[in-house]
Amino acid sequence: MSTLTATSAAASAGGQAGRQLAGTGTLLRLALRRDRLMMPVWVLVLGLTMSSGAGTVEGLYGTAAQRAEVAGSMAASGSLRALYGPVFDPSVGGLVAWRLGGFVALMAGAMSLVVVVRHTREEEETGRQEMLSAAMVGRRAPLAAALLAALIANAALVLITVGGLASSTGDARGALALGLAIGATGMFFAGVAAVTAQLSESARLAKGLAVAVLGASFVLRAAGDAATTDASSVLNWISPLGWTENVRPYGDERWWVLALLVAGAVALALGAQSLAGRRDVGMSFLPARPGPADGRLSSAYGLAWRLQRGSVAAWACGFLLCGLLFGGMTEGVTDLVGGNAQTAEIFQRMGGKQELSEAFLAAMVGMLGMVAALYVVSSVLRLHGEETSQRAEPVLAGAVGRLRWAAGHLLIAFGGAVVVLLAGGLGLALGHGQDVGAVLGACLVQVPAVWVLGGLAVLLYGFLPQAAPAAWGLTGLCLAVGWIGPVLDLPSTLMNLSPFGHLPKLPGGELGWTPVLVLGALAVGLVGAGLAGLRRRDVGS
Repeated sequence: MSTLTATSAAASAGGQAGRQLAGTGTLLRLALRRDRLMMPVWVLVLGLTMSSGAGTVEGLYGTAAQRAEVAGSMAASGSLRALYGPVFDPSVGGLVAWRLGGFVALMAGAMSLVVVVRHTREEEETGRQEMLSAAMVGRRAPLAAALLAALIANAALVLITVGGLASSTGDARGALALGLAIGATGMFFAGVAAVTAQLSESARLAKGLAVAVLGASFVLRAAGDAATTDASSVLNWISPLGWTENVRPYGDERWWVLALLVAGAVALALGAQSLAGRRDVGMSFLPARPGPADGRLSSAYGLAWRLQRGSVAAWACGFLLCGLLFGGMTEGVTDLVGGNAQTAEIFQRMGGKQELSEAFLAAMVGMLGMVAALYVVSSVLRLHGEETSQRAEPVLAGAVGRLRWAAGHLLIAFGGAVVVLLAGGLGLALGHGQDVGAVLGACLVQVPAVWVLGGLAVLLYGFLPQAAPAAWGLTGLCLAVGWIGPVLDLPSTLMNLSPFGHLPKLPGGELGWTPVLVLGALAVGLVGAGLAGLRRRDVGS
């Protein structure tokens, strides 16, 4: 009798679990169909970047002696280790893992969190999930489908990476370790996004929390690598990105560290599923606070500020901390690099042909500018989120015109980019201990290039709102070119595809106003064209 009871209970539990996951396959096919352009572009760009890295490294460092010299340069430069991590093996594959592995893992994490939030919290926010849930769809099916979509994307990235590097480097073991480390990192941050999607009531906040975890992981990894030459700092072991580099592809591979990433991803996914089963559709564990009872939002600008002030503050604080971190490294760059000509040349390609400390400072200013472009694109696309979630229609139904409504958000986006860059510049200047005015001025020179990418986002949103998320891909491409290009000595034709490639290298370099003014005029033109497109089309189309 007891055996029969236990069997019945197990069958009942299994049936309940099956009902909660009902419709997962259908939702997965829907997610893959919706991402049929975005996901392949992400995977192909990242995978081909890794696969082509071996040829580039062989072209730059053709002999074992040259590769050993580069590895020695990294051991001597805490600043470069903070940016790219340590070199664990001076082989071609080891240098590819050093130069590209951390960046591609970071981008895989970003891709994964976008995919998961897009198909969970964003679906609930727009009301589509409630409509789907009226059919034969289990409560936990949407999250399971989103995680499976992220798994498919990361698995494809692993296959491209392993296949390309195994054939180009001749070391299948190292290629497999690197590919799996990147894929596991992507799934770890997919799990982070799955949890934040349950905690927050808006897709924007869910992405913001997940990106904050990703950014904190990068900062911890950078600080740990600056302090040690073998990624053995406690800070490295606190950071998931530190776990990624401690897999040590092409070196003494540590497969047990890979197990940490996998275990973390599984634990986060299970935790998110548990949370999803305890709430109703559209609800969250951190509900949005109601606005003030006396109604102080008297204009479209006030509404935009109310919606985006938290984001501006978070980005500014993050930039200030990063500025302090990298500014504090500036004075020691010359001593760390010593007489290594190759390392000095890398810094000068990044920051201009000037004194080494000034070149490093200029390189950090350029990095802040490229990352600030992510903020401005995120802020501009808030317009798209407000429209798709149908929150724009009640505002536009009153006395607020669509241009005035859009202008409120664009003022926060483009003005906030200036605030964020100044915060980063202030951190660099305080960490460096001098040249406050010069560093802040150099950060302001980055503004036109940041605005150009924001203008592209406005243009896409105005004319092709369905394609507006492609602005993320364009910005990511510019970030990849600016980060990878100087070290791999990519041709100037490719570097100039990014608006940042046309800016003067400041502080320390010569200020040329022509590219600054041209980029500023281009940004104004793009924004104007985008607003014209918004004015002519139907909202919600």
